[in-house]
Amino acid sequence: MTRKKRRLYMLGLALLGLGAATALTLTAFEDNIVFFFSPTQLQSQPVGDRNFRLGGLVEQGSVQKQPDGVTTRFVVTDTVNSVPVTYRGQLPDLFREGQGVVAEGRMAGGVFQAREVLAKHDENYMPPEVADALKQAEHFKATNKTLKPSS
Repeated sequence: MTRKKRRLYMLGLALLGLGAATALTLTAFEDNIVFFFSPTQLQSQPVGDRNFRLGGLVEQGSVQKQPDGVTTRFVVTDTVNSVPVTYRGQLPDLFREGQGVVAEGRMAGGVFQAREVLAKHDENYMPPEVADALKQAEHFKATNKTLKPSS
């Protein structure tokens, strides 16, 4: 084998290794990407069977504790469309009706099965994704409270 061929093989192996490392890295990132949708966006964009975040307001009068004491059902709305949500576990202390919420999970039979629920952390906070989704729905009603995105 000539010196030139040996260099060519080494270069080829190095490029193959680099390509494999890049493919593995991109695959790992793809598994960790979680998209955000509002209820209105869910109506127009099918999400399939992947995890995503659903954000909006907890609809007034929609929170129902199930008899098992662990499961909670509620509705997330962006004032235009609504999505029923089921969550099994303990809700955050600040979770309540009429407040901003972001839930992570997947759709199953027209109901969002949440595996994690995040609630606001003080009176003036609303997750920026939720505030943007409400503004896009063109039904955002500014109150005398200022909405501040997290920093």
